[in-house]
Amino acid sequence: MEETISLRELFATLKKRLKLIIIITLAAGLISAIISYFVLTPVYQSSTQILVNQSKDGQQLYESYQIQTNLQLVNTYTVIMKSPAVLDKVKEQLDYQGSLAGKIQVTSEQDSQVLSVTVQDSDPELAAKIASTTATVFKSEIAKIMKVDNVTILSVAQIPDYPIKPNKMLNVAIALVVGLMAGVGLAFLLEYLDNTIKNENDIEELLGLPVMGVVAKVDGNANPTKQSKLGLRKTRRETYGA
Repeated sequence: MEETISLRELFATLKKRLKLIIIITLAAGLISAIISYFVLTPVYQSSTQILVNQSKDGQQLYESYQIQTNLQLVNTYTVIMKSPAVLDKVKEQLDYQGSLAGKIQVTSEQDSQVLSVTVQDSDPELAAKIASTTATVFKSEIAKIMKVDNVTILSVAQIPDYPIKPNKMLNVAIALVVGLMAGVGLAFLLEYLDNTIKNENDIEELLGLPVMGVVAKVDGNANPTKQSKLGLRKTRRETYGA
């Protein structure tokens, strides 16, 4: 016989395990908050933009093929900016001992000669210094490497006020949702694994036999005559025929 679960039974299970669900949900949110606020290191981001053009004299006009050539060189500029020829000088100027390659990201918009230099670091002031120094050193070194002296720094890197990650509120919200789902899932799992007999229907399903009668529980402190009448009525109400 196929078992079916009604909405009433679902809500009864949730109500029965409500305390467990709330505890798991709050615990997940609390753990996420502690990790986000006190364990994870905040990361700050600062960026600057550079415009790179080929050398030109005062009377030379830009033709379409010249612009196309500049666009094709953008990838080359990106590689040079993250090369030791540039980053070693940046480290020297900042007296920085760690690795910079993993902190710096150089990107460009499609069909654009503008390079965006983005730096991420746990120190907001250092992130801004690395971005600004990288742009300055690149402007100096690219003139020697590729004879390009038409480099313009469009924006100066600013010290960020707030970290970009971790997103503390988002982490807590996700943890609460996950905790709620885990709590509900555990509640239904415990209910599924609970093999105790709760009512007459469970006996019928277990034995495959109809219930002939129910023995009422008698309270020793109650009036025997009154209790027997109540038990008799309850027995008649809950007794099933063979």
